[in-house]
Formats: sequence, structure tokens, C-alpha cells
Amino acid sequence: METEVVVSLITLCGSALGTFAGIAVNSKLTSYRLEQLEKKVDKHNSVIERTGKLEERIGAIDYRLRELEK
Repeated sequence: METEVVVSLITLCGSALGTFAGIAVNSKLTSYRLEQLEKKVDKHNSVIERTGKLEERIGAIDYRLRELEK
């Protein structure tokens, strides 16, 4: 009877350790993926900002050309 209890406790400890290790690895992987996604979003936002600035400049140039054509 005593050996079954010891084996059960060892099994419980092993299962708990494996579960917590799995959670830790999964958490690190999720964190890494979020960082990579944030970098992609930052690049995208940068492109959008630059596009907006270019559109403003093109609008100003278009306005100037129309004024010159008059």
C-alpha cells in the first residue's frame, strides 16, 4: 500500500511539473508571436503614414500645377 502512495505522489509531481513547463513554453511562444505581430503592425502603420504624407504632397503639387495652367 505504501509503495502505491509513493508512486502516485511521484506521478502527481511529474504531471504537475510537465504541465507548468508546458504552460511556460506556450506563454513564451505566444509572447514572441505577439512581438513579431506588433513589429509587422508598426511597419504597416509607418507605410500608411508615409502614404498619407505623399498624398498631401501630391495634392499640393496638383494644386500648384493647376494654378500654373491658369
